[in-house]
Amino acid sequence: MSASATDHPVLDLKEAGRDGAVAPDGVLLPDYDRDGLHAGIVHFGVGGFHRAHQAMYLDRLLRDPDTYAEASRWAICGVGVMPPDLRMRDALRDQHGLYTLVEKSPDGEQRVIVVGSIVDFRYAPDDPEAVIEKIADAGTRIVSLTVTEGGYNIHNVTGEFDPKNPKITAEVEAIGRGEAPTSVFGLVCEALRRRRDRGTGPLTIMSCDNIQGNGETAKGSFGGFARLLDAATGDDLAAWIDAEIPFPNSMVDRITPATTPDDIEALEREHHVRDAWPVVCEDFDQWVLEDHFVDGRPPYEKVGVQVVDDVMPYELMKLRLLNAGHQALGYFGYLSGHRYVNDAATDQPLATFVRAYMDEEATPTLRPVDEDLDAYKDTLLARFANSHVRDTVQRLCLEGSDRIPKFLLPVVREQLAEGGHGEVRRSAAVVASWARYCEGVDEQGEPIEINDRIADTLREYAGRQDEDELAFLRNSDLFGDLVDDERFTAPYLETLRSLKSVGAKETVRSLV
Repeated sequence: MSASATDHPVLDLKEAGRDGAVAPDGVLLPDYDRDGLHAGIVHFGVGGFHRAHQAMYLDRLLRDPDTYAEASRWAICGVGVMPPDLRMRDALRDQHGLYTLVEKSPDGEQRVIVVGSIVDFRYAPDDPEAVIEKIADAGTRIVSLTVTEGGYNIHNVTGEFDPKNPKITAEVEAIGRGEAPTSVFGLVCEALRRRRDRGTGPLTIMSCDNIQGNGETAKGSFGGFARLLDAATGDDLAAWIDAEIPFPNSMVDRITPATTPDDIEALEREHHVRDAWPVVCEDFDQWVLEDHFVDGRPPYEKVGVQVVDDVMPYELMKLRLLNAGHQALGYFGYLSGHRYVNDAATDQPLATFVRAYMDEEATPTLRPVDEDLDAYKDTLLARFANSHVRDTVQRLCLEGSDRIPKFLLPVVREQLAEGGHGEVRRSAAVVASWARYCEGVDEQGEPIEINDRIADTLREYAGRQDEDELAFLRNSDLFGDLVDDERFTAPYLETLRSLKSVGAKETVRSLV
């Protein structure tokens, strides 16, 4: 413990793993024996969301004396494969795997928890062999994933694993030459091959990403990569994966903005905890999980996880209402001058537009679900308006090329399916707002930073809109043949023209 400028003792998480650490008032430290934990889960993608969600649920299990013994076999070993994961490696290593979770409710109340369920972290480029052997070890029974919507190498139009991606083909060729794998697909497939050959047996691969049918998507991606390996090596790993490895579907939900320097400073100033990389999130959490595991799982249902036979109705509800709702709020919100989500969500015409999208376009595409949908949508808008979370509009606008095709365009296609005339006016407007955003200049002439893996391509298509109003939709890799469907292009063009002539605020008013 050190002292802050206000003379309150400060708990430095670099020292919190030592005996005798004292929690500041209102801060919950792990009250369980961390030395007795074994990493039965290897997780790829230890970011803010994983630490606010899956790791948090496991921490809840560990805090309960009735579930500690069973949960202690399921602690988490994190794995990073990308250069930004170096910072996470260093933060968790220096803090003995500990980090702080700050849950903020709409009324300003805060709950501060030091989470202890992560016990190890491996940065794969440092030692890919160690990562492979960790997964191949019999004690590892789940590989879990939060690698983002773009991490599964899915073609936006076909919805299938893309075997022609140059990064994928280059890695397969390198593995064929005897080089170490570098991606989550390569590392996991090599570990699975060893488990098969050694008789260790299968494990479960559990996706926790925002993708419809995330388990099925993961199965297609790992199977697709394994088929490429088989073609290069003469193995039959893909068939073994298909027959032996379960991929449960899940729906995950918790709004978790990126941690800012202000968050780090506020944690020390207000709660007297020094943490290199805390997590700030809302006080709402939900996890709906398909009960499809091969070698056991933590008793998640004892800490609020909904363990069900069929996740799809919950997935569609969340992806098409919350995630697509974020897209509806994000681009119009940014163009209207809002920089925080709560400001956009309390802009009444914009909030009305988002709710109308949910009611008139998304809801008709949902499946029956054991939820009060009107109450759920009310809750979503209240969550968006939580001013204490300080979620940024810019975060909602990240990686639109991954999110729009997965969250919004399925609504459009279902509404227009089989010659139908379902309402798509608002969905088309959202795509138009994205197209206008991708021009890269806001209504005040200031540059817009487009954070997307294909940012240059998006700017190129959007830059042609003055000469060809449908230019953005001509990117068939994103939109397929939607450019040829007047039921979509008519409202799209109406909105795009309005955005250019009268701006976002007036355009939104005209849409409600």
